[in-house]
Amino acid sequence: MIDFKEIFHIGIRVPNIEVAMAEMGESLNVTWAELVENPSQGLWTPGDGQQNIPLKFVYSCEGDQHLELLEGPPGSFWDGKENPGVHHFGVWVDDVKVETEKLLGLDWELLGAAKSPAEGFGNMTYLAPSNGTILELVASTNKPRFERWWSGGSFYD
Repeated sequence: MIDFKEIFHIGIRVPNIEVAMAEMGESLNVTWAELVENPSQGLWTPGDGQQNIPLKFVYSCEGDQHLELLEGPPGSFWDGKENPGVHHFGVWVDDVKVETEKLLGLDWELLGAAKSPAEGFGNMTYLAPSNGTILELVASTNKPRFERWWSGGSFYD
């Protein structure tokens, strides 16, 4: 079962991550973890199957709730040039596959995942009910990695 006390971030698509970090960091008084520039972020979508998409992302360091900024290429799932702004909220879950299948059974739509449904979705999924609000389920096994990153370590430690 999803525990909404485990909501840990709001994902925001931006057209230029460095500019957004400067603007939001100063005005909201937050600091940022090390910027991640992944040249081939894995993403499976129903329309395009498994893809590797260049993605830049960063999280704010302070608090239990984090801001995540995402900059993806034009036309991608994470494109912030055409559709900037709040994209999703993320929650830790113990079993991404089980929670994803529960929501699919309630007529939520699978928008994307780390891996295909046949491969068990991987460590994260993006889903939406008919109202369009996007929820990202993230495997709680990733939590120590993120906590190290928010504390000044590398995302890849």
